[in-house]
Amino acid sequence: MSDEPQQQSGEPGNGRWTPSGHSAGTGPTAPGGTQGRKTRPRRTGWRRAVPTWRVTLATLLVIALVLIGGFIAGYQLVGIPPANPTALAQSNVYLYEDGSVIARDGEINREKVQLSQVPLTVQHAVLAAEDRNFYSERAVDVTAMIRAGWNTVTGKGKQGGSTITQQFVKNYYLGQEQTVVRKLKEFFIAIKLNREVSKDQIFEGYLNTSYFGRNAYGIQAAAQAYYGKDIGDITTAEGAYLASLLNAPSAYDVVVHPENKAAAVARWNYVLDGMVKENWLSPAARAAMTFPVPGKVKPSTGLAGQRGYIVQAVKDYLSANKIIDEKTLATGGYRITTTLVRKNQNALVKAVNDNVMSRTSKEREADRNVRVGGASINPADGRVVAMYGGIDYTKQYVNNATRRDYQVGSTFKPFVFTSAVANDSTTQRGRPITPNTIYDGTNKRMVVGPDGPTGYAPANEDDISYGRITVRVATDKSVNAVYAQMAEDVGPDKVEQTAIDLGIPKDTPDLTATPSIALGTATASVLDMTGAYATLANHGRHTQYVLVDKVSKGTEELAVPGRNTKRAVSREAADTTTQILQSVVESGSGTAAQNAGRPAAGKTGTAEEDKAAWFAGYTPDLATVIAVMGQDPDTGVQTPLYGALGLSRVNGGGAPAETWAQYTGAALSGTPVQDFDLELQSGADERFPPTDEDTGRRDTGNPFTTPSGTPPPSPSTPLPPSPTSSAPATSELPTDLPADGGTDDRGNDNGGIDGLFPQGAGGARPQTVPTVSGPR
Repeated sequence: MSDEPQQQSGEPGNGRWTPSGHSAGTGPTAPGGTQGRKTRPRRTGWRRAVPTWRVTLATLLVIALVLIGGFIAGYQLVGIPPANPTALAQSNVYLYEDGSVIARDGEINREKVQLSQVPLTVQHAVLAAEDRNFYSERAVDVTAMIRAGWNTVTGKGKQGGSTITQQFVKNYYLGQEQTVVRKLKEFFIAIKLNREVSKDQIFEGYLNTSYFGRNAYGIQAAAQAYYGKDIGDITTAEGAYLASLLNAPSAYDVVVHPENKAAAVARWNYVLDGMVKENWLSPAARAAMTFPVPGKVKPSTGLAGQRGYIVQAVKDYLSANKIIDEKTLATGGYRITTTLVRKNQNALVKAVNDNVMSRTSKEREADRNVRVGGASINPADGRVVAMYGGIDYTKQYVNNATRRDYQVGSTFKPFVFTSAVANDSTTQRGRPITPNTIYDGTNKRMVVGPDGPTGYAPANEDDISYGRITVRVATDKSVNAVYAQMAEDVGPDKVEQTAIDLGIPKDTPDLTATPSIALGTATASVLDMTGAYATLANHGRHTQYVLVDKVSKGTEELAVPGRNTKRAVSREAADTTTQILQSVVESGSGTAAQNAGRPAAGKTGTAEEDKAAWFAGYTPDLATVIAVMGQDPDTGVQTPLYGALGLSRVNGGGAPAETWAQYTGAALSGTPVQDFDLELQSGADERFPPTDEDTGRRDTGNPFTTPSGTPPPSPSTPLPPSPTSSAPATSELPTDLPADGGTDDRGNDNGGIDGLFPQGAGGARPQTVPTVSGPR
């Protein structure tokens, strides 16, 4: 026998493998009868991380068994609970900051109806809006739930994946809380319910339990709340609108929120188009329909006076800040402590009554159009301490403090100057923009940009031409020509951003980056403007306004947003703006504000065609905005205030400023008087106007010169000549002047583009200037 180690047959150790893998010289069976086998090559590299098909199959089987077991267990354990009686729903209580009650709401308004009482077209409208496959689908749509969950996780927004059956289970048996446990219960109850009752019964229950806004639970209550008639009398178009409300009840109420009408109409169109697609409505009938504007809100008398406005504002605040959604709040039982101060609230109501409403008369047609909005904020912490929404929520249902459809007029001008200082802006000839910078206040003067005339030539109030005046005087007199040019010099985009930084919402209608932004074409709300002026009062530090301090239900307390104060603009920019606004109160258009008996800064404003008059002002410790608006009570159309309150014209320096003064004095009574502590832009505290030499005046026949050696005017001497009323259709633009300034033939400073001379100066070629009207 050989001494070498013996190898088993078929092993490769002998080095004599055949292509078949058997030892050389052997057949299928090696000596000794051992059967030859293939050896599986070992996995290498990335293949080792991939499970084999056996492992994959086993894993899937385990998952399937777990899911099946879980489904069986859940189906057995989760039963159909007793109905959640509507009688258990509680009122919500709204409180002042001191705990005293403002209002209660939450009374359940519901009248059940049978499905047969609901017109078939209205039923189809609801199905088109919420669940078009309701009658053919299962109780739950797993695919839709997975898709909704995926969209939510991937940031495409919170998505709904519930069928009508699931929504009915949530409304009738469970609650609105967004939890995994509730969703699992909803899943199993829906499956069981679908096996025990008919689709018609489920649909009927859904129509009777859904919330439609206006405190209306169920489609019958909704028909009464929005159109004042029974559901059986509702038309297809009206039914489509009611169906639209299910998606966002209050947001789509075009009466309470007129600014959301476009979104509501789009949803209404979606519903009707869905009905056509499902062959529930003919294209011809669809084409003939017009949007059915609902009737006025008919709130309960418990929300009369200011209470209803406050409750609605708080609801909007809670929803906008994602503290609690509207449907959950509607279940009742919540205590909401607001930031409103009872003393301030009462003082604001009294001030409006004394200075506005008491001056109205049933004998004057214009007085029936008078509306008032007011808001007051503590600049230090952004707390809203008072709000005036209208004369009575049961009579005027739109909150005038929060609506965003009236131009703010010249109350926007301070934001332009703030932006100029914050951005170290200069005129087009390179001079820093300060309170003493000279501008041309000629009426309908063409705004000139870096590339020449812009085509925009705004008119001053009453078509008055002021000539060359300082920014401070232009602010006192609210000169449109000056501020439109200043906005162009700063850059309209920078002005827009400064307004946003101060607190004006980015999505404010007509907040556009053009020179006209300076005139206040934007339609920010009274509350928005108060927040922005509070930022100026707080030396350029902005705190988003706060309306709610605490929300609780039983022992549970909901989280509310913390106060986030940030630097919006430099202190010098805010404080220098405050200084020129003090001048408005001391000697400009806002002198009535002096009656507050406090150091004050403020600005008047008038909307286009005198449809609104504003006063926005502040002391070091309180910022308040008052607006008097014109609106036809029957049509809702904005109207001029001509003749209202017995005046030919209502302007910001009148009733609004007087209301502001009375309220501010009363609200701050008993507190120490505070002076403004200002850190000003360099040169801002120089109140002396430039000398004749600085302005380029000469005695050579040029109307803008004075004899050499004439002493500069004293501070009491008005800088511009007496304003003259004029309304020229054209003006002379000195197109031969360089954009960066220059000198005349004797070396005097000609002022450049930023100080364009009035008509006829400098041998300019005449250019046509369009007549432009707008807010003041």
